Amino acid sequence: MYTEERWEDILAAVDSVRHQSRPALETLLVVDHNAALLDRLARHYERERDRKEVRVLANAGPRGLSAGRNTGIAAARGDIVAFLDDDAVAERDWLRHFDEGYDDPRVMAVGGRTVPAWASGRRPVWFPEEFDWIVGCTYRGLPPGRVRVRNVLGGNASFRRAAFDAAGGFATGIGRDGDRRPLGCEETELCIRLTAALPDAVLLIDDRAVIHHKVPAARERFGYFRTRAYAEGLSKALVARSVGAGKGLESERRYTTRVLPAGVVRGLYDALLGRPGGAGRAGAIVTGVAVAAGGYLRGSLDARRGGPRFSHGPVEAYGKGEADGKGRAYDKGRAYGQGEAGVAADPLDAVGPVTRADSPGPAGVAAGSPHADGSPGTGKGRP
Repeated sequence: MYTEERWEDILAAVDSVRHQSRPALETLLVVDHNAALLDRLARHYERERDRKEVRVLANAGPRGLSAGRNTGIAAARGDIVAFLDDDAVAERDWLRHFDEGYDDPRVMAVGGRTVPAWASGRRPVWFPEEFDWIVGCTYRGLPPGRVRVRNVLGGNASFRRAAFDAAGGFATGIGRDGDRRPLGCEETELCIRLTAALPDAVLLIDDRAVIHHKVPAARERFGYFRTRAYAEGLSKALVARSVGAGKGLESERRYTTRVLPAGVVRGLYDALLGRPGGAGRAGAIVTGVAVAAGGYLRGSLDARRGGPRFSHGPVEAYGKGEADGKGRAYDKGRAYGQGEAGVAADPLDAVGPVTRADSPGPAGVAAGSPHADGSPGTGKGRP
């Protein structure tokens, strides 16, 4: 969390975690270099009962989403840590569905389904569902049910603590902050790094683990759509540089060769039938692909010239922040949280709204794109 402008959103996010059917041990709020917000949250949750459930932490690393998450992970006491955007609200069974996935010891991460809550009250007619990752939500093309994927979506995800022990924390140095273009894909890079470190690891998305993510009016505009798509291309170039184009782009290939062409055909068909927005959706898909490709080419050129790159290390390098509270014991010893300067909750820990809204991307643990980072891509099949 990085801004007091989201005060009511933060409280709603925390409240949704505290009323889960599967109780969390605690909720961690990580504040991203905002002393006034840190103090205000600490005072708000200073009562004895609140201190046992909610801990307010200062980001112990550099400004940005990744360091905020790592701060929460380092402070969490549970065996599982979950992340939730600070401008999102979780449905009551969110943690319960995450928890069920970990009955299989091979499972290292479980993500959920993120539904957009449009500021205008309805989806813009030109906005294709295939590009909902632009606003940090689950997009058309992801398989339904509980399925195995390459990476989870960061704003609605959980990980075993052992995953960070094996692969290190979220990469820093290029993540979203309020001062620059919203580069991301830290979750994608982490998940690929995790499966390289633990080849038998299973990563899942369970579409029953639902959160509702606010989409402000500014992100309903076509200008934001183009900006975010371009940034996604830049980010994917960084992922490809870090883990190789094979793993870094394998899910995107299916997305661009199957999902998007089908979306264009659907939009044109709707236009022929006189349905509102059909031509606009088809045009937006074509534009989004072209702009993202341009970003990828630019990012690839920058990489050759020594541009930004992922940097990661053990989460233990992060301090405990300024925790106020201990958290209550939980039967299964699992922890869940909310992230992004965010909130974290857990059956045994929670790294929760680590709140820090980014600039052009949703605030929270993972700001906007389909894959834990927000870019399209996921595998198929059950574990």
